Amino acid sequence: MYGDSATTRKILTELGDTWAIVGLSSNQHRAAYGVADVLQRFGKRIVPVHPKAETVHGEQGYPSLEAFPVDVVDVFVNSDLAGPVADEAVTIGAKAVWYQLGVVDEAAYERTREAGLDMVMDRCPAIEIGSLR
Repeated sequence: MYGDSATTRKILTELGDTWAIVGLSSNQHRAAYGVADVLQRFGKRIVPVHPKAETVHGEQGYPSLEAFPVDVVDVFVNSDLAGPVADEAVTIGAKAVWYQLGVVDEAAYERTREAGLDMVMDRCPAIEIGSLR
């Protein structure tokens, strides 16, 4: 895993409460839908980012990260598509990037960390946030 428990805790508790969920749509059968719900229940504001720009969990969706300021970018796309999302997070001034379980891009991790952002990969915030209490 990439990103130690201290980094995980920092992202979840200190870096801000507005989370872009890249890949979040209204499809209730996708993992992103459930994770976004958990994050909301723990006080995070979610911003759905998906080409369809659907409203999900009562929050307006956007087609790209550039449309709305966010603190953390949570990535639910295939590993081969995740690197450009991390690069975009750096460009928009996000504070952290979170790659979901199964999403790994070591080169993107290095670029993102070198740019000064905190990052974890191959973890789920819905699992991790529950262990904080």
